[in-house]
Amino acid sequence: MPTTLHEHALFAREPIWGAVYHLDADVESHAHDFLEIAVIGPGEGWHVTSRGADRVGPGQVFILRPGAWHGFRDCADLTVANCCLSAQALRTGLAALYDLPMLSRMLRTEPMASGTYGVTAMTVDDAAAGAAIAEIGRLERDLATAHRRSGRVLGRLVTVLGILADGRDLEPAVAGSAVHPAVAATVARLEAAPAEQWRLEDLARAVNLDPAYLGRLFVQHIGLTPMGFLARVRAERAATLLAHSTRPAAQVGAAVGWPDPTYFARRFRTLVGLTPTEYRRRSRAVTTG
Repeated sequence: MPTTLHEHALFAREPIWGAVYHLDADVESHAHDFLEIAVIGPGEGWHVTSRGADRVGPGQVFILRPGAWHGFRDCADLTVANCCLSAQALRTGLAALYDLPMLSRMLRTEPMASGTYGVTAMTVDDAAAGAAIAEIGRLERDLATAHRRSGRVLGRLVTVLGILADGRDLEPAVAGSAVHPAVAATVARLEAAPAEQWRLEDLARAVNLDPAYLGRLFVQHIGLTPMGFLARVRAERAATLLAHSTRPAAQVGAAVGWPDPTYFARRFRTLVGLTPTEYRRRSRAVTTG
């Protein structure tokens, strides 16, 4: 697998990246600051995250939010297809993906849910896994051409996401539940200024709702309370700063809205599964996947 690449390098020309690998060696546990989708094909191996190691098999799909970390071990001709999205683009040009309920659930709600350290695992049928891997292979070839076309690259991404969404065994009501407008507005407000010292009462007032009701809506649509979602966003932004700067951890915490160094370290470890110092070290590992 290639040398570690971060947001500013991996997405220098396009906000989307993809590659298909056949692993016969361990991939050291590593962190990165973009969203990654890893589709598993034939072969054998183990997937390592903050929650431990699990044997993988065809049809498994792992989605990692920025700030999450993972690795692979004991691989024997294991096919792993990676499709990666720029975190910056997901807040700007690719933000429309979150407007589609099935994609919002897959890319944001499930991996950001409490206790998952920014990683979620799902299973798709064999046909969907094979089709997604093949499409990621086409994406890889498109990205390698000298005259790449951004429209075609975006089309490959949408196709991959559609294949994976359709390959899941979800009830239509679950897959198609639209996000409440007040929740969408609050999400946008928190993502735009995570360092603000937000209070639930202020967020609710901005959308003309009772605080308790906004909290219930948030849990229903996002899987987290508003403050829980804010904490996850802060952890993701902190992960980016830890990976790309030499700022002391205390300064990183203050920059994302956690000015108390001890509290920042505790919250970051709870949400990411690593201390800020350990995360910084793993974000500079020599391999990625």
